[in-house]
Amino acid sequence: MDFSHTNDELMFRERVKEELRSPDLGAALAALLGSAEREPDERGVYRLLGEHGLLGVDWPRRYGGQGRTAVHAAIAVEEMMRAGVPDTLFVNGVQTVGNLLLLAGTEEQKQRILPRLAAGRCFASVLYTEPGVGSDLSALTTRAVPVDGGHRIDGVKMFNLKSGITDYGLCAARTSTEGSRYEGLTLFLVDMRAPEVLAERLDTMSDEQFYRVALDGVRVTGADVVGGLGQGWAVLAEALPLERTGLDFALRAERWYRAGCGGFDAPEGLAGSDGHDRAAAPGPTADQLADIGRHGAATSAARLLAWRCVGSAEAGRLDELGTSTAKWYASEQAAAVARWATAAHDFDAPPELAALLDSAYREAPGLTLSGGTSEMMLQTISSFLLAGGTT
Repeated sequence: MDFSHTNDELMFRERVKEELRSPDLGAALAALLGSAEREPDERGVYRLLGEHGLLGVDWPRRYGGQGRTAVHAAIAVEEMMRAGVPDTLFVNGVQTVGNLLLLAGTEEQKQRILPRLAAGRCFASVLYTEPGVGSDLSALTTRAVPVDGGHRIDGVKMFNLKSGITDYGLCAARTSTEGSRYEGLTLFLVDMRAPEVLAERLDTMSDEQFYRVALDGVRVTGADVVGGLGQGWAVLAEALPLERTGLDFALRAERWYRAGCGGFDAPEGLAGSDGHDRAAAPGPTADQLADIGRHGAATSAARLLAWRCVGSAEAGRLDELGTSTAKWYASEQAAAVARWATAAHDFDAPPELAALLDSAYREAPGLTLSGGTSEMMLQTISSFLLAGGTT
């Protein structure tokens, strides 16, 4: 596969960098990254990202997008994350909920929600996982019972990110018990501000906190059904490959790898910015250099696997085998890089680097669970390969 960019794509990358350096967005991002809060509210930054046209890049213009390609959208994501933009609101809201609405939403839903998501004026989260069930949607217990004017939803969702600040929740609920466990599932758009929705923050190791969301008789109408009653599993099966390019995980691996490499002293004899040799700096040991090379190659491979998925999406042939491979490899590599960088610098890192590596180390374990566990990805990969598929 050709991983090079066209001139238009290269120019777009430069434009994204310029937008991120603009006075208003640059100042807001600097304030966010400099905040002493554990999980500062990034909605203000996202509103500016929307104003600068960096959200919904590949969506049609009639839905608030820029009408560009999947490659342009991936370039925007790559540069935003490299600039330090927290990506959860984007991954959950734009990439997951927004793209699913583009795929299966009604015209009314697209007109009502997508322009505001693209403008950074509303935000969405995902309500799939349940206590004791995990991400196995076939076993979920949240019910949506028919009532006058729509459905009433009752149940509990767990391990949801940003649910305390989002406006909509894409909720999977069971509307029928007939047929197989995968039948009778329906997707609903839930108003997260409804009084029957209680989002309770859970204390976790990572900086981003999970939520427990209790749905106690939430009323939804036919206008809130996404993809049709009982069609939830079919819609999700088609949408999941769009969520699992692995790019967000590969970019974490890249950021943590660069931080880990930057913490080593320059090799002996390397000229400094003043032109003088840094003879006193011992430089990395042979073992450290080997680790640097190994993780550098693996991190580059993770990024290329993700970009292969982006190219496949652009060509209209994105498949679950390719996306599962990219997600599995990139998330495992990001976790491995976080462990390596933290162990390599131990307690000797400068305060800023130590804080970054500490955050990475605490976030890393969840990466192999988020968006589908590594075990689920390996099961998907092996099933395809046993059936004669290729990556």
